[in-house]
Amino acid sequence: MQARIIMLVDLDYFFAQIEEKRNPALKDKPVVVCVYSGRTKDSGAVSTANYVARKYGVKSGIPISLAKTKLKDVDAVFLPVDKEYYSKVSEKIMNILRGYADIFEQVSVDEAYLDVSQKTRGSYLDASELAARIKDDVFNQQKLTCSIGVGPNKLVAKIAADYQKPDGLTVVKPEYVLRFLSPLPVRRLVGVGRKTEQRLETLGVKTIAQLARFDIQKLVDVFGRNLAAYFHNASLGIDEDPVEERGEPESLSKISTLKEDTNDITKILPVAYHLCEEVHKKLTQRQLVCRSVSIYVVASDLGMHSRSKTFENPTSDLQLFKDTVKELFEKFLAETDLQARRVGVKVSNLDKKEAMQKQLTSFFGG
Repeated sequence: MQARIIMLVDLDYFFAQIEEKRNPALKDKPVVVCVYSGRTKDSGAVSTANYVARKYGVKSGIPISLAKTKLKDVDAVFLPVDKEYYSKVSEKIMNILRGYADIFEQVSVDEAYLDVSQKTRGSYLDASELAARIKDDVFNQQKLTCSIGVGPNKLVAKIAADYQKPDGLTVVKPEYVLRFLSPLPVRRLVGVGRKTEQRLETLGVKTIAQLARFDIQKLVDVFGRNLAAYFHNASLGIDEDPVEERGEPESLSKISTLKEDTNDITKILPVAYHLCEEVHKKLTQRQLVCRSVSIYVVASDLGMHSRSKTFENPTSDLQLFKDTVKELFEKFLAETDLQARRVGVKVSNLDKKEAMQKQLTSFFGG
């Protein structure tokens, strides 16, 4: 069986790097790109910062006023987000990346997964050379650097991409996955945010190796069955999530604004469940089934975040939708300290229910 080879391409400090490219005089200064709320001249949050600014403790999501305090006596530059321009640059880069992939999945304006299993014939040496060509191509065409992680699945590729930023290339072959992951702190694991890291530390778990050895039943007691299973598998480098093209031509979705910004799942789920019911009603009316369920979060930093799950068989089961949405929100909230402002639910990979029934009848010879 041919080896599965996945890349994550992560554009380094994307918004701030674009601003450096636009104005080379900014290159050696702290550059902070901000989402201004308009309430006061300093109200809002940091969207991203270049590495010069990060040395002063400025990072995504912190208030602009705090960032200005940290850079009080420094010749720093604060700029508003220029989403239209960044999107145009992102589109050009994503078109470059798409040409290198067997299967392409853009996950944000500055990140994309590439399944290159066929293109590299399962060779990690070929994959390493391909990743180097991608980095050169992006830089030559757009004068921007990116970091690339290469591994046997999305989880390992994501961690590898973060391993040597900026302008890094980290390749993790299947036989080295445990050796690569084991010494890393648990916060490097996709799905472990600050709150989860603190809870794990109270259990004596600080490294991924310690998490891999930890009693899974005790994890279930603390985090619940779904998250415990995910953390256990992730600590062993196990991830079967496929790279999938997004933006299907047909999908059904609903989004709603929360009463207040929150990361409290007990406040998010009632709204999300109501959205599930509305989407399910549309699905039923149109006699459709779906293979994929997604959640969307517009966070307090005004960034859009999403998580999705694909089922083995098409379904229109409302309870399954709700259970899946709950699982995806639990996963999202464990990965970030951001608060949700708006939440959405989407079903996609749609098909007619009668078409599915005909396929089943044909399969079973009925």
